[in-house]
Amino acid sequence: MRQGAVALLIAVAALTSCSTESVSPPASAGAAATASTATKAPTATKTSATGAPAAAAPAGKAPSGNLPVKVRKLRLSRGKDRPLPTTVWYPATGEGPFPVIVFSHGLTARPGDYGRLLTRWAGAGFVVAGAAYPHTSAGVADFDVIDLINQPADASHVLTEVLALDTRAGDPLRGRLDGEHVAAAGHSGGGITTIGMLSGDRDDRLDAAVVLAGRQVLPVPFSGPAAPVFFVHGSLDRTVRYADGLAAFDAVPWPKAMLTIPDGGHVTTDGGDFSLVATATTDFWRWSLYGDTAAKRRLEGRRNVESDL
Repeated sequence: MRQGAVALLIAVAALTSCSTESVSPPASAGAAATASTATKAPTATKTSATGAPAAAAPAGKAPSGNLPVKVRKLRLSRGKDRPLPTTVWYPATGEGPFPVIVFSHGLTARPGDYGRLLTRWAGAGFVVAGAAYPHTSAGVADFDVIDLINQPADASHVLTEVLALDTRAGDPLRGRLDGEHVAAAGHSGGGITTIGMLSGDRDDRLDAAVVLAGRQVLPVPFSGPAAPVFFVHGSLDRTVRYADGLAAFDAVPWPKAMLTIPDGGHVTTDGGDFSLVATATTDFWRWSLYGDTAAKRRLEGRRNVESDL
């Protein structure tokens, strides 16, 4: 762990103030049509990183349209010293079950800073949970970049707690969560956290991942069961270099794709990049978690997407 901490400190010393996107309100309840939900297909057997390539995503179709979205807060923690206040974005209508995505914010950010993107994902038929990490989120008194080492376990804990709502009597998400199709995503330091969940701190439940402006710095990269990974990176990113994001992409031994934002900086979900990033990542989720092959074709047909899915 000491060796990993030193490597992490060197690698992310420049990540002292990761930029975040602006917050936008959730979609209104009347703004979207009711979407049809797919019948859950059997999940293909996964393989280890050293074994045969991963089997194809489950065959199915993602919900159509744009579902209205609700937002709720959960008071979670992983022990008394690791509070993890969590925001959940989820479809307000539709029976589900809906795949679950755990999202990790960048340094000095909060989950709500990514509300515009996470609302988009939820409206497409996903339940998205993002925790504010105890030592790297905005406003903490004891900011510590090295605490990124502990965040993969935090994210896994949040995923466990959210999935438990599927069987909790009276909960709005009871019976609406698809525990067989789960994923992780994150931006910048949160991208490092997400890669950590696929590496030495491997969460074997993960079926897919999205890494926004992230890089690999933790030991034992990309271990355990195979899972497709989608990278998004700006070519002019000065906080996490594009070359480092590309190196992480190259290191993935499983199905993978990468969207390069030409002349894009570190905030790949802001400004004019938002529509492109939101649409591409949503299509990746539709394919990897619902098995929607039409979404995969759209994703691979985009400019500046390198794909080995």
